[in-house]
Amino acid sequence: MTDGAWVSLFSGGKDSSWALYRALERGHPVERLVTVHPEGDSYMYHVPATRLARLAAESIGIQLVEIEPDDFEADDVPDSGEQGDAELEPLEAALHELDTELDGGISGVTAGAVESEYQTTRIESMADRLEANVFAPLWQENPRDLADAMLDAGFEIQIIRVAAYGLDESWLGRTLDADALDELEALNDEYGVHILGEGGEFETLVTDGPHMDRRIEIEYETEWDGSRGTLQIEDAWLA
Repeated sequence: MTDGAWVSLFSGGKDSSWALYRALERGHPVERLVTVHPEGDSYMYHVPATRLARLAAESIGIQLVEIEPDDFEADDVPDSGEQGDAELEPLEAALHELDTELDGGISGVTAGAVESEYQTTRIESMADRLEANVFAPLWQENPRDLADAMLDAGFEIQIIRVAAYGLDESWLGRTLDADALDELEALNDEYGVHILGEGGEFETLVTDGPHMDRRIEIEYETEWDGSRGTLQIEDAWLA
């Protein structure tokens, strides 16, 4: 399908935001952002602070569709392949519904995957069933080049969760800037920390960018258990 609307799989984090931004640059008619709000852990989806996608969508000016699945119970999984397929089901059901609602149906889907075959193959298979294209501009690109491109474009990126050796509590709430990227490269050499956090080492929130009319401001407390931590967002608004 070539005519029709595009939808953007969107968490508010840097990778899905970059995929959306690049799609808009390409002129793809993105008419919906789609956010899944996992309860608990997830193999397929970004988890922390997904509720802030509402503010991001308002700032971007594209309607948001929110999906509220049951708890994926991803903390004790005998078969990760079956788990990924099961987690995809509520998203695919929502996209099929959108396909009937949008003028011309869904012709394309944006995805922010960098290196995860696990996620990408499932998204591509889902898109095939929808007869839609996939736009994945981060796929297998150099991580440092991607991060530099995000900063050069004017993205403001805040780290909201860390879970890797070498990333201590000081990284929580930190802005992902050139100095932070240099440190992440050093941690990659020493411990194998992925520069973009592709292995779950850290999660992010895009608070501003060229595709946004207003920046997101947040108030938070940090939660740290000695080896990993998360920002507990207490308030958020558009400036």
